[in-house]
Amino acid sequence: MKTILVVDDEFDILTVLRLLLERHSYAVLTASNGAAALEQIGKTRPDVIVSDCMMPVMSGLQLCAALYDDLDLRAIPIILCSAAADIPLQPNPSIEYVRKPLSFDALLAMLQRMGG
Repeated sequence: MKTILVVDDEFDILTVLRLLLERHSYAVLTASNGAAALEQIGKTRPDVIVSDCMMPVMSGLQLCAALYDDLDLRAIPIILCSAAADIPLQPNPSIEYVRKPLSFDALLAMLQRMGG
C-alpha cells in the first residue's frame, strides 16, 4: 500500500482527500502546514506528497526547499497545488505543479504516473 502525505491548511480539503484516497487503497497521512509535514515525514516517509502552496507557518514552497536540501528526502515525488496562476519553479525535478481546484481523477492519474 502506497502512503500519501496530504498537506493543506484547509481541514475540509484534508478530510475529503483522505477519504477519497483511502477508498482507492492508499494509506493517507495529513499535515496542516509544511512544518507539520516535515515532522510527519520524520516519523513515516511517504511515497508521494500532495501539498498546497500557500499555508501559514511554512508554505508548500518552503517545504519543497527543505526536502530538496535533505539528500535522503530529495527523491520523494511532490504534487504542488496552488490557486495562483504562477507557482515559482523549484530546483527539484520531482515536483509536478497543478492548479486548484484539482479534480480527483487528475490527482489519481498523477499519483499513478508517479509510481503511487
